[in-house]
Amino acid sequence: MVPAPLAPSSVTLEQALACVRVSPEDFDLGAEVATLRAGDPGVGAVVSFVGTVREWQEAARAGQPALMELEHYPGMTERSIAELVVQACRRFDVRGVRVIHRVGPLAVGEQIVLVAVTSAHRQQAFDCAAFLMDWLKTRAPFWKKEIAGDDARWVDARESDEAAARRWQDAEGRA
Repeated sequence: MVPAPLAPSSVTLEQALACVRVSPEDFDLGAEVATLRAGDPGVGAVVSFVGTVREWQEAARAGQPALMELEHYPGMTERSIAELVVQACRRFDVRGVRVIHRVGPLAVGEQIVLVAVTSAHRQQAFDCAAFLMDWLKTRAPFWKKEIAGDDARWVDARESDEAAARRWQDAEGRA
């Protein structure tokens, strides 16, 4: 089923939930973008971001295979991301949004997240994608653990991610 273009000022949480998937399953960027664009002649821009699991220094130095394991609260995580999608759609003039975040064990090089946005014009799509990624990195309820051999550590939020998210806040500190 091809999703209808979003009406930015009136996107509901239910519509936004249909734009979000949290799953251990991998995704196909081309297929996701094609579905997002399908049947919408008003699309003039498509912006996508795919994040991948990168190797971290400790594992590389130890010469050990590395994994990142992501945990979440099913239902709560999807709703939290959908609330971000609603905010993004109300803030930016976009026609479609797709957010996919993987969970479970992921090896270095595997895809971990997709944010894809369609709009009539490029700047709205770029800004919306950046907004969503900045808030996903800092506010979405995921817990990440890096595992290399017998060593494992939980990953803390980085100050640079928090600073990136702050640029989108209003005077009251809301997204």
